[in-house]
Amino acid sequence: MNPNKTPNEDHKVLRVGMIGLGMIFDETYKPVFLELANSPLYSPATGPVDIRWTAAATRTGTRGQNYLQQLKHLIPPFENCHGDDAIQKLLASNVDMVCVATPDDRHFEAAKMALLAGKHVLIEKPSVLTLKELEQLQEIADQKKVLAKVVYHKLADPDHKKLRTHYADSVFRHINNGYCSLLEPKSISGKQFAEWIVGRNPGTYVAVHYIKLIDFTFGPASVQPGWELIRINATGQRGLVGNADGPTWDSCQLQITYRHPDNREATFDIHTSWVMPDNFPGYVEQEVQFRFDNAIWNAHQRKRGVEMAIEDRTPNELKNTPNYHYNGAFLEPWGKRSQRGYGLEIIHRFFEEVAFVEFAGPAPSRGDRLQSMKELSYNDLSADRNTVAIVQAMEAILSEHVLGNPGAQVLVNGPDGGLVLYRPGKSEHLILHASKV
Repeated sequence: MNPNKTPNEDHKVLRVGMIGLGMIFDETYKPVFLELANSPLYSPATGPVDIRWTAAATRTGTRGQNYLQQLKHLIPPFENCHGDDAIQKLLASNVDMVCVATPDDRHFEAAKMALLAGKHVLIEKPSVLTLKELEQLQEIADQKKVLAKVVYHKLADPDHKKLRTHYADSVFRHINNGYCSLLEPKSISGKQFAEWIVGRNPGTYVAVHYIKLIDFTFGPASVQPGWELIRINATGQRGLVGNADGPTWDSCQLQITYRHPDNREATFDIHTSWVMPDNFPGYVEQEVQFRFDNAIWNAHQRKRGVEMAIEDRTPNELKNTPNYHYNGAFLEPWGKRSQRGYGLEIIHRFFEEVAFVEFAGPAPSRGDRLQSMKELSYNDLSADRNTVAIVQAMEAILSEHVLGNPGAQVLVNGPDGGLVLYRPGKSEHLILHASKV
């Protein structure tokens, strides 16, 4: 592409602002922007729509400057906003939507500012860390009549889509229990996220992928009204990333329990860590097992039929068992180079949803189009309550553990409130969220 060429005046335009330019931006957002710089969005309802990355907000501006140099022959230049007022500068520019890819404990303020400015917003998982924050963002989005969405890219994984299809079609009947594991290398906690990892845990960072998968696949978002989240337990290990008695966790074991409409319970164990050896032959170790009345589903997301060994390059520079379904660079049979995968598709889809709201019909019917996109339970904040409730409960349980009170449990929508923490040996309980989850 010629980055200085004049955009097609017949095309509609959506301008995107990025808040945060870390690893997830490099892996997913950047390839999407590069693709859309050469090929606009298109649907019969909207016609061609140009997606332009027009502004970025970071604290120092260093990464923004690096991308301006790296991509100068590929995309038009963007406004590189930095400093304490970087987000304000970005919002003052001519952006229509904002993508928030900061560390998870910074999502809320950035998303709130963008929504208050009347921008459509996409937030990396987890959307926020408490139900109170979630409710505030929903309220602002409703007031401003914009979309507020969250990225759960694993919902677009072909394996997970097939799992949901089988359950929706009653091929798999009545989920009983499940196990999910996602283990990341030490370089994640020790290098890539070292700046913000103090006081954090890998459960909040990656268990949310499987929390949302479980809630979306087996719950009211699919085929089973009356499916209720009822109980959350959690524990973990410390001592490698931080002090053994400190607030930074090496690994977490989360247990969540739902109740079916027939009062049978289904419990899921989710194990996460970021202290795997860096020379592990895959980027991450991921597997799931779900057990049904009539079936069992096993999926190992690292071992999907590709294994390789290259002298002096695997398993460090390249991995023995890559996951090209998530994201991969390819030389297509027709000679074109591309980058694709479900990690990119989920972002591309958000841009399509915004384009539909803004351009798929006359202005008087915009409200109807907005509502139809808000009803998409795979990514709308209104459908994120159970996931956020579990994250808030897990963090509260781990905080109690740090204070010397291990073994706490959170009950959901019980007699004392919507989200309530109970501690062994203590008569008083802590209300984390009073209203119904």
